[in-house]
Amino acid sequence: MSDNQLELDTHAHPFSVSNGHFLPLGAVLDPQKSGCHFSVYSLGAYRVELCLFDKCENEIARYALDVKQGHLWSIFVNKVEAGQRYGYRVFGEKNALNGNVFDENNLLIDPYAKALNRVQHSFSDAENSSAGHHIVKSVVVDDSFDWGATKKPLLTDNDRILYEVHVKGFSQLNDKIAVSKRGTYLGLSDPISIKHYKKLGITSLQIMPIFSFMSEPRLKTLGLTNYWGYNPINFFAPDCRYAQFDAVKEFKTMVKELHAAGIEVILDVVYNHTAESGLDGSILSLKGFDNRNYYTFEKHQDNGALNYQQHSNHSGCGNTVNLNAPWTLKLALDSMRYWLTEMQVDGFRFDLAVTLARESEGFNEQSAFFKAVLQDPVLSQATLIAEPWDIGPGGYRLGGFPSDWLECNDRYRDTMRSFWRGDTGHVAEVATRLLGSRDVFAKRYRANSTSVNYICYHDGFTLDDLVSYAERHNLANEENNRDGHGNNLSANYGVEGATESKRINALRQQQKRNIITTLLLSQGTPHFLSGDEMGNHQSGNNNAYCQDNKLTWLDWNLTEVNKQLLAFTSAMIKLRQDSRLFGSLALRDDCLDRCENSDLVKWYHPDGYLMEDVDWHATNSQAIAVELHEAVSSGEHWYLILNASSYQITCQLPALEKGLVWKVKVDSACTTGALTTQEKHIKKDVQLGAHSIMLLKCTRHLN
Repeated sequence: MSDNQLELDTHAHPFSVSNGHFLPLGAVLDPQKSGCHFSVYSLGAYRVELCLFDKCENEIARYALDVKQGHLWSIFVNKVEAGQRYGYRVFGEKNALNGNVFDENNLLIDPYAKALNRVQHSFSDAENSSAGHHIVKSVVVDDSFDWGATKKPLLTDNDRILYEVHVKGFSQLNDKIAVSKRGTYLGLSDPISIKHYKKLGITSLQIMPIFSFMSEPRLKTLGLTNYWGYNPINFFAPDCRYAQFDAVKEFKTMVKELHAAGIEVILDVVYNHTAESGLDGSILSLKGFDNRNYYTFEKHQDNGALNYQQHSNHSGCGNTVNLNAPWTLKLALDSMRYWLTEMQVDGFRFDLAVTLARESEGFNEQSAFFKAVLQDPVLSQATLIAEPWDIGPGGYRLGGFPSDWLECNDRYRDTMRSFWRGDTGHVAEVATRLLGSRDVFAKRYRANSTSVNYICYHDGFTLDDLVSYAERHNLANEENNRDGHGNNLSANYGVEGATESKRINALRQQQKRNIITTLLLSQGTPHFLSGDEMGNHQSGNNNAYCQDNKLTWLDWNLTEVNKQLLAFTSAMIKLRQDSRLFGSLALRDDCLDRCENSDLVKWYHPDGYLMEDVDWHATNSQAIAVELHEAVSSGEHWYLILNASSYQITCQLPALEKGLVWKVKVDSACTTGALTTQEKHIKKDVQLGAHSIMLLKCTRHLN
């Protein structure tokens, strides 16, 4: 041991040290040498110390990382085994004016830690004392796991149906699952949960953030907590609040069980900011290793130089991760690769994804991040879904991501919400959204699946609330009802919230069936918010990020009406999956908008004639019909009618060859849970009720 190394008690442990490997970063066990390599990156530090702790979080040894290569520091500690707790102290300049906030009094989480020993609750830096009792500890992990014969599901892009879930909220109230597993990774993959996924027909779980995260201090003072998890403190370690004993192994078990059932695992990931917030925020990890390069900063107005006292805030959470810096980019890419390989997930949904490609001049469609992902043999094979905006300058970038990415389409959401609410004059926009938003995702550049179509997401009204509330009701969030989106394009149909009116309740249920049907018959990738299929509600709270309680947990005690909605949704998903056309319509390469009439697609006015320019621009229009017809004689032939008006209409159907008839396959006026009351045959015209949708299929009439 050199003179620079500190050891608390030479008789308290069996450790000894020697030179370690610089790469890979993190804590890596070396079975041949019976110990562990520790390696970290820090630009600007003049000293880095590794602190080891026992299971009671008492520090038992401390070593300086003497060996340095560039900005990498490493050490090998003999006799360290899996489960060893550790942290770092980094010494350097403390000068906020130039962005350096090194403070050896802060115990830091390893940015590459694969596990943390417990949940990190919000705290001040004053609590991160020299003893480090209040900061969670990084944990050395043994990566070994028996995956058996399970393989990742091989889904085609057109088959994917996303189902957004919260690990805790999904199973917390399901009394058919063992109490010990409710609200955990194992609860999400319990046979009871998998039975629900399979019955519903979804293919892919989109799991809300499970990176280890921390609540904002403000919420702690209000007696609330960060429930959604969009406030990470580490990009590798699965949060242990969703585990019984071992978060890493239980997460892997979850993935294994879901894959065995043929279900994809897609993680909602947050690489755009961290829980360290701005300059006055906590120093937990990245800020203490290299604040200047891990984060971005605003510029001085007078000279354009970086103002290191003001972090950029393109996320609304106090800071912005700087993926334009090489070692920060490496951190994010290494994290993604780890989740895809070691943890075996199938892809990612990126929160505020514009931040990933922000460089010195703003969002760059040819950014280093996009190029690195494209050329990587692992990352390029993953399912990549962008939330294509952030709140920074020029932050709305729908349609601006690489061709192999999917993008959450808020224009689809707003168009369909507005149309079914009864707003007039939107039929042209509805037509465009139904066919995959080709005005945004031109076919010559993007696949049919590019548009992630959704009506409801975690951040907004549930489907039940969408048809029950005209205004948000977020007082429980303790922000005087100012938080959450104010323009929800929702309606209550006469009464705000719950009502005993049979007429209003019947209309609300029909509107839900209209929306579900529209979503599943649209070109693109359907995104479904868990619980919407069975009437889940949040009492009008459209920003329940801080509500870890029954308001946000799914209620599995279903009423008869909600059982019928579940049956209807399952049947609609099966109809979509049994069809070749819905989700994979082969549009022309020059189809940039709603697509003019062709052999495959024809748009009709409900009166039976082909839509004309005056019809597309009519300000009072609330109904439209479309015919989809494959050219081959045995091809599918469908007719879809949407009527968002408050009155019944008579629709003239396209003429068919002799021996063929139209058969009703879906009628949202049906209240039984089936897709239609009866699959009756129709030749010329059909009555379509107010606020309803109908799908007909051309079939041969058998006398």
